[in-house]
Amino acid sequence: MADFRMPSLGADMTAGELVAWLKQPGDLVRKGEVIAEVETDKAIAEIESMFTGVVERLLIETGAKVPVGTVLAVIRTEGPEEEAPAPTVSPPAPERRRAAGGRAARTPAAGRLRVSPVAQKLADEKGVDLAGITGSGPGGRIMVRDVEEAIARAQAAPVPPAAPADRALRMRQGIAAAMSRSHREIPHFHVESVIDMNRAVAWLTEENKQRPVARRLIYGVLLVKAAALALKKVPDMNAVWSEDHVELRREIHLGVAIALAGGGLVAPAIHNTDTLALDELMARFRDLVQRARAGRLRSSEMSDPTVTVTNLGELGAESVFGLIYPPQVALVGFGRLTERPWSVEGRVEVHKVIHASLAGDHRAVDGYRGSAYLAEVERLLQEPEKL
Repeated sequence: MADFRMPSLGADMTAGELVAWLKQPGDLVRKGEVIAEVETDKAIAEIESMFTGVVERLLIETGAKVPVGTVLAVIRTEGPEEEAPAPTVSPPAPERRRAAGGRAARTPAAGRLRVSPVAQKLADEKGVDLAGITGSGPGGRIMVRDVEEAIARAQAAPVPPAAPADRALRMRQGIAAAMSRSHREIPHFHVESVIDMNRAVAWLTEENKQRPVARRLIYGVLLVKAAALALKKVPDMNAVWSEDHVELRREIHLGVAIALAGGGLVAPAIHNTDTLALDELMARFRDLVQRARAGRLRSSEMSDPTVTVTNLGELGAESVFGLIYPPQVALVGFGRLTERPWSVEGRVEVHKVIHASLAGDHRAVDGYRGSAYLAEVERLLQEPEKL
């Protein structure tokens, strides 16, 4: 058996509201398949299963707001599992009783309760009435899992709804909490480079002339790809800070900051960014923007970013010095394209340039590595045809 839990979809998330179940008991679910929808302050996220198996039980009803880590469902997987619940048949609806925490209980076996010592200890500590629980162990024995499910149900019991809050306001509050944490906990440093974009822009212009409108690229895709590939040269940046140490990540999942129409922003991941051809990267980016603004992101897209890139676009400022989104240890910022005098072999020309910055976590990396990273981004953008 495997526990399907409420995932953390960001450093600022403590709980989420279960909006819908897309699978029911008895349904087959594969790893990576969407099993539920959860609403956070930022979006309605499609939650993917981490396991392949059959849905054994749904423990939380839709509409409930539950803490991160709460067991939402049990999935029957292949292979032996300690304290695995035996298959059961629910009694007819009129005969169902409500167990502790409000779930529909199976009819208890007659006679004295059979309880494992560990389950009894947990029930005593949490004040759980075992009379309302039917055991899932051999012979109806109450196991730790049964007590935990009762506790989770009790914690997730629906409460009277508060007055409806404006989503934009709740998003700003969530962003404020995450950025306050970032400013409070992360010792930031910033480095900046001015990158010559003449070759990249010229190549992109010629490339787009050969493409139908629907398949044309934007220069921001070149920035994202260069930012991803540079992490292979300077992998120290592709990491997260965990407790008191840094954990390097093997896969490069670049988070891209997306402004939402109603205010606020999200930064979901484009998975394996470094391996994508520009066409596929462009398609993934467009799809991500559309789904982000429609509030239909996937849980892995919200929880997997290893480094975030923010690009202020044509109407933005020339430079951006952002705050790192924990637990990441770096944020890359690109300002808008501008024209500047540029020295080329002793003569002055007018070139298109962009200001690139890096915010780094001094606990994990330093200014030297940050500068090396930006230098690699600059080098990659001088050969756009190789991206």
